[in-house]
Amino acid sequence: MAEANVQPEITLATVKEHNKPNDLWVVIDNKVYNLTKFRSEHPGGEETLDDAAGRDATKDFEDVGHSSEAREMMKKYYIGDLAKRDRKVQLPVR
Repeated sequence: MAEANVQPEITLATVKEHNKPNDLWVVIDNKVYNLTKFRSEHPGGEETLDDAAGRDATKDFEDVGHSSEAREMMKKYYIGDLAKRDRKVQLPVR
Protein backbone atom coordinates (compact mmCIF):
# COMPACT_ATOMS: atom_id res chain seq x y z
CA MET A 1 0.00 0.00 0.00
CA ALA A 2 1.44 3.39 -0.98
CA GLU A 3 1.67 6.19 1.58
CA ALA A 4 -0.71 9.07 0.90
CA ASN A 5 0.50 12.67 0.74
CA VAL A 6 4.22 11.88 0.98
CA GLN A 7 6.01 15.02 -0.12
CA PRO A 8 9.51 15.00 -1.55
CA GLU A 9 12.51 16.23 0.37
CA ILE A 10 14.07 19.23 -1.32
CA THR A 11 17.66 20.29 -0.70
CA LEU A 12 18.59 23.85 0.17
CA ALA A 13 20.82 23.84 -2.93
CA THR A 14 17.73 23.18 -5.06
CA VAL A 15 15.78 25.94 -3.30
CA LYS A 16 18.65 28.36 -4.00
CA GLU A 17 18.23 27.72 -7.74
CA HIS A 18 14.66 29.11 -7.59
CA ASN A 19 15.56 32.69 -6.74
CA LYS A 20 13.97 34.77 -9.48
CA PRO A 21 10.62 36.59 -9.69
CA ASN A 22 9.36 34.09 -12.28
CA ASP A 23 10.66 31.09 -10.29
CA LEU A 24 10.44 31.86 -6.57
CA TRP A 25 10.79 29.27 -3.81
CA VAL A 26 11.30 29.86 -0.09
CA VAL A 27 11.76 27.78 3.03
CA ILE A 28 9.63 28.50 6.11
CA ASP A 29 9.84 26.23 9.14
CA ASN A 30 11.65 23.53 7.14
CA LYS A 31 8.90 23.41 4.53
CA VAL A 32 9.45 24.51 0.93
CA TYR A 33 6.93 26.74 -0.83
CA ASN A 34 6.70 27.73 -4.49
CA LEU A 35 5.46 31.32 -4.25
CA THR A 36 5.88 32.20 -7.92
CA LYS A 37 2.13 32.55 -8.55
CA PHE A 38 1.54 34.30 -5.21
CA ARG A 39 4.21 36.96 -5.82
CA SER A 40 1.90 39.50 -7.47
CA GLU A 41 -0.75 38.98 -4.77
CA HIS A 42 1.53 39.32 -1.74
CA PRO A 43 0.14 42.08 0.51
CA GLY A 44 3.66 43.12 1.54
CA GLY A 45 4.66 43.71 -2.07
CA GLU A 46 6.57 41.73 -4.66
CA GLU A 47 9.94 43.05 -3.45
CA THR A 48 9.43 41.40 -0.07
CA LEU A 49 9.22 37.99 -1.70
CA ASP A 50 12.00 38.79 -4.15
CA ASP A 51 14.30 39.46 -1.18
CA ALA A 52 13.42 36.06 0.32
CA ALA A 53 13.65 34.07 -2.92
CA GLY A 54 15.81 30.98 -2.85
CA ARG A 55 16.51 30.96 0.87
CA ASP A 56 15.24 30.15 4.35
CA ALA A 57 12.80 32.98 5.11
CA THR A 58 11.56 31.64 8.45
CA LYS A 59 12.92 34.54 10.51
CA ASP A 60 11.55 37.14 8.08
CA PHE A 61 8.15 35.42 8.08
CA GLU A 62 7.99 35.20 11.88
CA ASP A 63 9.24 38.78 12.40
CA VAL A 64 6.29 40.14 10.42
CA GLY A 65 3.80 38.24 12.56
CA HIS A 66 1.63 36.69 9.86
CA SER A 67 -1.99 35.91 10.69
CA SER A 68 -3.51 32.45 10.98
CA GLU A 69 -5.22 33.17 7.64
CA ALA A 70 -1.84 33.77 6.00
CA ARG A 71 -0.52 30.53 7.46
CA GLU A 72 -3.56 28.67 6.15
CA MET A 73 -3.12 30.24 2.69
CA MET A 74 0.47 28.98 2.54
CA LYS A 75 -0.69 25.38 2.40
CA LYS A 76 -1.62 25.58 -1.27
CA TYR A 77 1.95 26.64 -2.16
CA TYR A 78 3.65 23.86 -0.19
CA ILE A 79 5.75 21.58 -2.41
CA GLY A 80 7.86 19.54 0.01
CA ASP A 81 10.00 19.38 3.13
CA LEU A 82 13.51 20.71 3.36
CA ALA A 83 16.01 17.84 3.24
CA LYS A 84 16.92 16.61 6.72
CA ARG A 85 20.59 17.45 6.26
CA ASP A 86 19.73 21.10 5.53
CA ARG A 87 17.37 21.68 8.45
CA LYS A 88 18.40 24.04 11.22
CA VAL A 89 15.93 22.46 13.64
CA GLN A 90 14.56 18.97 13.20
CA LEU A 91 10.85 18.60 12.56
CA PRO A 92 8.93 16.71 15.22
CA VAL A 93 8.18 13.08 14.41
CA ARG A 94 4.66 12.72 13.05
